[in-house]
Amino acid sequence: MSLLEVTNLHVSFPTSDGVVQAVRGLSLAVDRGKTLAIVGESGSGKTVSTQAILGLTPDADITGTAMFEDVDLLKLDREQLRRIRGAEISVVFQDPLTSLHPLYKVGWQIEELIRVHQPDTSRATARKRAVELLGLVGIPRPDRRVDDYPHQFSGGMRQRAMIAMALALNPKLIVADEPTTALDATVQAQILELIAKVQAEFDIALILITHDLGVVAGIADEVMVMYAGLVVERADRRTLYYRPHHPYTKGLLESIPGSTGAREGRLRPIPGSPPSLIAIPSGCAFHPRCPYAMPVCPAEVPPLTRVTGDTGHSSACWLPHEAVGLTEEAEALRLHAKEGT
Repeated sequence: MSLLEVTNLHVSFPTSDGVVQAVRGLSLAVDRGKTLAIVGESGSGKTVSTQAILGLTPDADITGTAMFEDVDLLKLDREQLRRIRGAEISVVFQDPLTSLHPLYKVGWQIEELIRVHQPDTSRATARKRAVELLGLVGIPRPDRRVDDYPHQFSGGMRQRAMIAMALALNPKLIVADEPTTALDATVQAQILELIAKVQAEFDIALILITHDLGVVAGIADEVMVMYAGLVVERADRRTLYYRPHHPYTKGLLESIPGSTGAREGRLRPIPGSPPSLIAIPSGCAFHPRCPYAMPVCPAEVPPLTRVTGDTGHSSACWLPHEAVGLTEEAEALRLHAKEGT
């Protein structure tokens, strides 16, 4: 059994305009020491799915199971979840400036996390641990910076401090939610390298949430692509990059600068916008934006099924399973499937 196994997760929010179907039947698994990347545009359900598992969506209607070792997280009460969050499962959020309290010193915030979960720990011991953690994540002069406030840290250093806080109690799983979005390219690479380093060193399972497939190129073991609350493709990293099947995955790849999918050095954006989760299109939700849409696409929801010849590679698309990759042959198969209907 995997460290975390989520099965048939549904998350919805009742609003005055209608029901927001944020997640529609998500299943995933991640093992200790492995990295699962969840990729998709804003509004695809990436963040909501992990927040629901951790009890951070109090107003949502949630069904399904989320087995963390032998415990179903979705059946725990607020106090039971609080004991797991931060201790066994940690979260690194997108914007560390809003995640860190501006009125308290960075070191004090790490110390408080330790003492909340380990009340017998003395203030001196917690402070020593905070200094060690800041040094571990590459913050210079940690014995001095431990007394700085968040605004005295750069963006990259604040994110390093958040990673230090996530590691404070030796968690088994870290959820990194868009951890590099607000950072420049150089710092982004440093943070990703740091996440990979600490994960390998402490054998931690990692769920990395991002909208950018380029971010996960060197860190993910498995990649799961989401669209309109559904998983549309899942595969190991190499297969997904070199043999994508779903047109949405292909579109995401072509939007990466310098990628094999971007022809003649030009980016090819996906036309249109993600749909409203209150009024999701019928059938395959991607069909209004898909260049290969066929009559069956708006009529029926394609199941997530195994792609021919690739164990562990599955796709929710009506295109022939032979139409994989970014080659001219695959493109011809896609167009032939569309023209033949």
